[in-house]
Amino acid sequence: MFDNLSEKLDKALHVLKGHGQITEINVAETTKEVRRALLDADVNFKIAKEFTNKVKEKALGSDVLTTLQPGQLMVKIVKDELTALMGGETEGINLSGKPTIVLMSGLQGSGKTTFSGKLANFLKNKKSKNPLLVACDVYRPAAIDQLHVVGGQINVEVYSDKENNDPVAIAQAGIVQAKANGNDVVIIDTAGRLAVDEKMMAEISNIHKAIEPQETLFVVDAMTGQDAVNTAKAFNDILNFDGVILTKLDGDTRGGAAISIKSVVDKPIKFIGTGEKMEAIDVFHPSRMAERILGMGDVISLVERAQEQFDEEEARKIQKKIAKNKFGFDDFLKQIQQIKKMGNIKDLMGMIPGAGKALKGLDIDDDAFKHIEAIIHSMTPSERSTPSSLNASRKKRIAKGSGRNIQEVNQLLKQFDQMSKMMKMMQGGGGKKMMQMMGNMKGMRP
Repeated sequence: MFDNLSEKLDKALHVLKGHGQITEINVAETTKEVRRALLDADVNFKIAKEFTNKVKEKALGSDVLTTLQPGQLMVKIVKDELTALMGGETEGINLSGKPTIVLMSGLQGSGKTTFSGKLANFLKNKKSKNPLLVACDVYRPAAIDQLHVVGGQINVEVYSDKENNDPVAIAQAGIVQAKANGNDVVIIDTAGRLAVDEKMMAEISNIHKAIEPQETLFVVDAMTGQDAVNTAKAFNDILNFDGVILTKLDGDTRGGAAISIKSVVDKPIKFIGTGEKMEAIDVFHPSRMAERILGMGDVISLVERAQEQFDEEEARKIQKKIAKNKFGFDDFLKQIQQIKKMGNIKDLMGMIPGAGKALKGLDIDDDAFKHIEAIIHSMTPSERSTPSSLNASRKKRIAKGSGRNIQEVNQLLKQFDQMSKMMKMMQGGGGKKMMQMMGNMKGMRP
């Protein structure tokens, strides 16, 4: 996420780091490089120019030229301006309706149907809501089927009517069913097109007028860059939507849409999609995103995700096992599963300050622990519970069974032993160090 932009901004600001004194020329050169980095990220030229002018003005109007650490102050100014550019404050979803009606809009291929499911899953699990998904794409039967598949994955009911070609009538019927069944949120998935056209705009405008939603959300593929911003403007002119959802932020995106969309349509980014799983949805926090772009990490989001997966009872059991030297590979597998549930591994590592730069060039994906799991699954139950029993012949068998080599098996055992000793030493406050140890283990290349 924003890898190229982060790297270029870091280089642009690097000239100021470590200097006891800098000049107006240094500031001008730095802001010029920052502007170039933003343009490379597909940020609109006018927005990039206005942004860097503000940064330069604040830098020259503050103590940047005389402070002992001008680089740090300059980074703070850039971070504050990035935060403001992306919306400043975190905007939540309006859930005031009875039921709350959420209208999803966007182009075909933007991830609208999938994100409708992600939003339903989010509201169900995080907001204790009982959502209903409504399929209003009357042009693609596959879209209706897809929404039913998504609904089945998250155990959320889906309303559809393949015999009806009127999306307005389907939306209204879905709301009637929601009221009858006690659903407190109705998420209406509408048809998309390959490009903005009058027929599509008229159709979604008619749905909007007929159902009067509390929330109208525009879903856009972040990977389309400046095109995403232009499309958002076209939709906003017709719908006057309430917020933006950026999907596919885990892809090879330059980040221009996330940075500039707020200033173009004056509507907040409310959610982002960070992966394919139904849990891969985050509330958009402008300040946290600015910190991540500048390589400062996002520890708050990392802690929040960890807390969501934290099982207090399981933690107590593991603590007892550690105290008795009975922490085995089955327990370790459970820890891996918890970390994997937190989201995309590369995304998680990007939340750790400085990790993005340290891991540059490494191929990290959701299968980062796959080879470790393969080695552990090749052990017998008794071997997993008693790692000390693993002699040379057993290691050879495990290596062959897992498709790895003996060196990798030895490396895992050595790291596991080190981690076990560390966990025993730091009983009580070791979650952070354990994450670091597991991060090191990830260095075992598949």
